Order: sequence, then structure tokens, then C-alpha cells
Amino acid sequence: MVAPTSVNLKWHSSRWPAVLIVGTLFMVGFVVQAFILRKGGFNFNQEHTFHILQNVFKVNRQSIPVPVRPKSGSPTGESQMQSSVGSVTSTATPLHKTSEERCQPKSHIVFLNTHQTEGRTIQNLLYRYGEDRGLTFALPKNRDIRFSYPERFEAQFVEGVDGKSANEFHILCNDMRFRKSEVIKVMPEDTFYFSILRHPVPLVQSLFMYSKAISIHPDCQFLDSLVEESLGNHTSPKDESGVTLNSLAFDFGFDNLVTAGDKDLEQRAAKVIADMERDFHLLLINEYFDESLVLLKHALCWSLEDVVTLRRSSRADLLRCSVLPDTAEDIKRYNTLDWKIYQHFNATFWHKVERVVGMEEMKREVSELRELQAKLTRSCLTGKVAPYQKNTSHGGDVPLGFNLNSYVKPEIKRNCQKLVTPELQYTYNLYNQQLSKKTASL
Repeated sequence: MVAPTSVNLKWHSSRWPAVLIVGTLFMVGFVVQAFILRKGGFNFNQEHTFHILQNVFKVNRQSIPVPVRPKSGSPTGESQMQSSVGSVTSTATPLHKTSEERCQPKSHIVFLNTHQTEGRTIQNLLYRYGEDRGLTFALPKNRDIRFSYPERFEAQFVEGVDGKSANEFHILCNDMRFRKSEVIKVMPEDTFYFSILRHPVPLVQSLFMYSKAISIHPDCQFLDSLVEESLGNHTSPKDESGVTLNSLAFDFGFDNLVTAGDKDLEQRAAKVIADMERDFHLLLINEYFDESLVLLKHALCWSLEDVVTLRRSSRADLLRCSVLPDTAEDIKRYNTLDWKIYQHFNATFWHKVERVVGMEEMKREVSELRELQAKLTRSCLTGKVAPYQKNTSHGGDVPLGFNLNSYVKPEIKRNCQKLVTPELQYTYNLYNQQLSKKTASL
């Protein structure tokens, strides 16, 4: 007989028993799967069988390519080939890779610093993060701390922007009345937008407590009458101060002259909420400040240490001058747009917590965050409220809010100083740093 002309595979004699056993199992498996279990829940593992065969059938140490079924979520139209060493060629993201491993820290950020919502604390956090990493801030012109507030934001309000020419910055977080069409002129496309909301009743309380009206009438018994009088005066369409009437809506760039009696209230409120959802990736809640910081940490892909901060105010400040129940209801009625905004985003906040973090993980991280904050407080401070410090550059007094520990260790002193530096001084420091960098580059 003439030997066949096809390529002869050289098998090692010791492989034959394994070949026969595996081959028999392979055939039995397919028969069982095809005729008995095709309707049931048992899934015969063809890939595992192929892998066994692959390690048995070899030709001169060259592996036989074995087709691998695309994983769930992988492109079904692409061919995947696995060799004996286990390498896989695929454009799909490996399933074992966690979201944290894929997450990249965000450095293009816009924070709408709303009034009396603890926005200064968030701003300080962003200042410290950006300064430590050499990021560039979009700062107001003429060494101001506000972007021509209460005017709606314009790109030309930013230092270094001339006419239609605008450089892109990393972080914008100084006070402004929001206008997205102008903000995008100075911020990159991948910018993360967020802000913070507060319940209208404590918000109005806080606004009055830090206004001249309270300094004139330090007795808390005058607070209710002052609030009622001010709310009543804000029904005029000519008044757009935004100080007490729907101040949140005003800061977000909307018409604040909306009251509970307006016929088109529901339509206007729905439009405002829809625009806010479109323009902002995240809205924090003042009443759940620590939970908000944890959620922000996840959204920005930062570490827990990056969002550790010291709060400038507390609920005890409001308890000192509370309002009557009737006054509280009037505040919600007059500030009905703010009240609807708050109710909506307070609810969606918890949906986002559940989806992004999970309630159990949120509790764990909040506990860890508070431990870090307590440790920071013990290291940096000797007391919370400090005397007012005279501000010679702009006139008036600047409340520091903290007493810095004079015996703080040198290695952490700089960080402690930045934690307690007021907005005015910190903004000036950033001005000087960015100006010196610009001068050095010329």
C-alpha cells in the first residue's frame, strides 16, 4: 500500500490513553447535550472541553487555535482566538476589571457656589486639590472673588479672557450666576458640573442671620417679622436681588420671581428642573453633607482623603435664631420654586447614592470620612470659632471661623493653614501663583 500524502501528526505514545478517554467524553457530552439536556438548565461546558483537548492535541509544540464564545457584552461579530498560553484578543473591557480600576480622576470641574449652602467649604476643597496638583483656576478679573454677581456669567468676566478668545481652565468655582452657554467658552467639553442645594427654610434663616438686618436687630425675636416683611416686598417684578426669594433658582440663572400663586408654576418649575438635570452631573444636599462628599468622591474618581474638609457652619448656628412654624410655611410658599427644586433633587440624590455607591457602602465610607475629619480637627485646631480679622485690602472684617493650632507639626502645618484660609485670601494666593507662572513662561 502507498502511504497517504497528508501530513502525519506525530503523537507521543503516552498520549493515546488520554486521547481516547477525552475523545469519548467529548462525543458523549455532545450527544447528551443535543438529545437530552437541550431543554433543561444544565449547560455543557464546551469551552472547558476544548481547553482540555488543546493541551492534549499538539503538533511540534504548536498549539491548535480554539474558538472561544464571545463573553456577555463582547462584540459578537468579532472572532476571538485563544492559544495554549491563555492569551485572548478582544476589544471588550475585561469583565474582572472593576469600575474603580477603569475610573480616572477628573480635573476639569465647574462648581456653582450657591449662597449660604456650605459652598465655601466645597470651594476650599477644590482650591486645595487644584493647588496641590498645579491645576489652573478660572478666576474673576480685577482680583475679585465673584464673577460680576448678580449679573449672569460671561466668559469675559474671567481673568485672562479677552473678547472672543478664551483659554481653557481646569477648575471654575468662584461665585457666579450660572449661564452654561458662556461657561463652555472657557471650560473643556469633558468638564464635570456640580453644585449644592439647601432646604429653603434654613437657607433663608442663614441669609438673614448674616445680613445687616440681623446686626441691626441682634435679638432673635425680630427674625420672623423681618423675614415676613422681606418676603412680602419681593412680589414686585422689578426686584431681582435674589437675596431671599428663590435664591437657589436665581444662582442657577433662572427668573426668581415665582410664587405659589402663579398659574404657570408647575410648567416653569418642571422646565427649571429639566434644565438643571441637563446642565449638571451632580447636585449635593447640604443637609446630608458627609454623604454628599462621599458621592462627590465617587463621581470625581478621587480618594476619600481628597474630600476631607472642615465645615464652616453647623445646625447649631441656626438653632440660635429659629423661626416660627407659620414663618417656615410662608418661606416655602414664597420660595416655592426653590422648594420644588429641593424636593426633586433631594429624592434623586438618594437614588443616585443607591445606584453609584450603595447604602451599606455609603454608611461605611461616611464613618471613615468622619474619622478622618475628626483626626484632622484634632491636629489642626484648638477651637472652632475665631475672632474676626481686619481685612485691610477690601475693608470690613473677615470671619476666620477657626483657631489654628500653633503647635501643629511642621509637616502638616501647610495643609492646616490652607484648610482654614478664607475665600478672599485663598483667591488672592491663587492669583499670585498663576501670575508668577505666567510671568515665568514669558
